Amino acid sequence: MSGGAAKQQGVLLRIESVSKRFGGFTAVDDLSLAIGAGEFFALLGPSGCGKTTLLRMLAGFEVPNEGQIYLDGEDIAPVPPHLRPVNMMFQNYALFPHLSVANNIAFGLKRAGLPKPEIGARVGEMIALVRLQGLEKRRPDQLSGGQRQRVALARSLARRPRVLLLDEPLAALDKKLREETQSELLEVQRRLGTTFVIVTHDQDEAMTVADRIGVMDKGRLVQSGTPRELYEAPNSRWIAGFVGDVNMIEGHVTAQGEGVLTVITQGGNIAANGTAANGAAVCIAIRPEKIRLLDAQSAAQAGQNTFAGELIDIGYLGGLSIYRARLDHGVVLRISAANATRAAAGAFVPGQRVIAAFAPDDCVVLQQ
Repeated sequence: MSGGAAKQQGVLLRIESVSKRFGGFTAVDDLSLAIGAGEFFALLGPSGCGKTTLLRMLAGFEVPNEGQIYLDGEDIAPVPPHLRPVNMMFQNYALFPHLSVANNIAFGLKRAGLPKPEIGARVGEMIALVRLQGLEKRRPDQLSGGQRQRVALARSLARRPRVLLLDEPLAALDKKLREETQSELLEVQRRLGTTFVIVTHDQDEAMTVADRIGVMDKGRLVQSGTPRELYEAPNSRWIAGFVGDVNMIEGHVTAQGEGVLTVITQGGNIAANGTAANGAAVCIAIRPEKIRLLDAQSAAQAGQNTFAGELIDIGYLGGLSIYRARLDHGVVLRISAANATRAAAGAFVPGQRVIAAFAPDDCVVLQQ
């Protein structure tokens, strides 16, 4: 297929039927994916799913056994890594310990043979972009973890790549610093308009920074979409269980009408919006925050899908409480609710009789 044929409006990076094997092990298996110009795209998946191997093929450090990778319609397979308009920021940052912040950022520019005035201007631009003014002369061992991360980001962006690849760039940071750095990454990406592709196994991180997410498992792309699409409309039991927290109840369809299915389960009949044939084995996926928790006296307010049970335990997380309720038929549901008032956190206690209620529209019907 020619490069011109691979070009598509709005698509900068196109991966077509790419496979990569190491001996008898298939790390990436017939994977196709399109990433838009200026998009912040996340590759998410468990360890060993092939996401870093895919990133290394984009960078040119690995060569596909089959398939093509096109950048703006041009096949980049023959292009060596240092000549691709692609740069990679490594998990360990790979900063030179004997060089200052400014010289670390300038290193790639000097290797590229840029004139000194242009190097100085570009370094100054990057220093300002990642807010490291006043730290230009410090060495990496004189910086905090977050500052080292910003030096690595500035060095990766200094040559103005069309695509920046980030391999678990925030893994070494503590939770608070990671959240702050996520915001900084977003700000930098939006200001520059550069296409970012980040590899992570952290779902919260992917959903925070990415415009779209591609979820991988065993070398394959299982589903791609916006964070909202993956969370609200998973295409399989595996995706529903992997992305976020979920309750999954197995059952069989016994009736259908006007887009609402009746599904018989261990815990009773559930009304769910969806499509499936009568008799089909399905799984009802319900996110914990979609379930309302009511005291036993409020059952009349509950509407459809109301199930009585008993609270097993409560986890208090400050702004949120996590409840586990065992329904009378034995199904255990995980329920979350915001503590919008101080009194809300103490409204329920373990051992209390409760009603769990949810709407048909909040049920996702899965057949695979």
